[in-house]
Amino acid sequence: MAEAGHLRIGALSRRVGVSPELLRAWELRYGLLRPTRSPGGFRLYSAADVGRVGRMRAYQEQGLSAAEAARLANEMVPEDSPADSPAAPDRSELARALERFDEPGAQAAFDRALGAVSLDALLRDLVIPYLAELGDRWEAGSATVGEEHFASNFLRGRLLGLARGWGQGAGPLAVLACAPGELHDLALISFGLALRARGWRIAYLGPDTPMGTLLETTRMLGPQLVVVSATTPQRVSRVSDELRTLAQVAPLALAGGGPKRALVESVGAGLLEDDPVTEAERVATSRV
Repeated sequence: MAEAGHLRIGALSRRVGVSPELLRAWELRYGLLRPTRSPGGFRLYSAADVGRVGRMRAYQEQGLSAAEAARLANEMVPEDSPADSPAAPDRSELARALERFDEPGAQAAFDRALGAVSLDALLRDLVIPYLAELGDRWEAGSATVGEEHFASNFLRGRLLGLARGWGQGAGPLAVLACAPGELHDLALISFGLALRARGWRIAYLGPDTPMGTLLETTRMLGPQLVVVSATTPQRVSRVSDELRTLAQVAPLALAGGGPKRALVESVGAGLLEDDPVTEAERVATSRV
């Protein structure tokens, strides 16, 4: 067992979704990892190492070379700022840019946040709260339909950019889909990113997934978890029979605010009712 707050190389690999061989190469070539030694001589990796690897992967997914990504990852995580308790990113800069339909400004604000905090913090402290605020403003009439579409499409593009390659690796597999008629998928994508950062592989079917397609895909892939998201109870209740069948094929969880506990229990599913990062951590450590 690792000491509290430290990981052996195998656990680190599962947490960040990078093979042990590649992690060792990054350590040797770029000084990305800075392990300590246990009393027994094992190399132990800290939360700061987890943060640097996450940043390096994010920079690579933006098209940077490994050397440049490692340099930026090392620069952006000071030794006196632990990666497991980063400062919360400032949402105001991104919000102002999106309100003005300023795509270059929004890209720059998102890039600055991505370089300054961990993926978990980016999702938990910027993306999810911003979406909640935007939803509240839209319901109150202070955000236009155009602004909601512009902001949602911008964030969806950036999050799916971070998701490139999330089906690779040898970890457990999760199939993620929105219920029929459900078009809101940003929280589901965020959950997939957080779960991927913990060593899982993701097969993402996206919005408005027919239940027949989801059942067929589940039977073909044999995942360790299937997550179906919906924002209204009606979208869940009208496919309850199909969900009951699906739960007999693979472990099933429902998410998105729409599923009610009584219905969830009646179809034999689990319920993901907390924020996407918290639920990803729960799934990764104890399964649903």
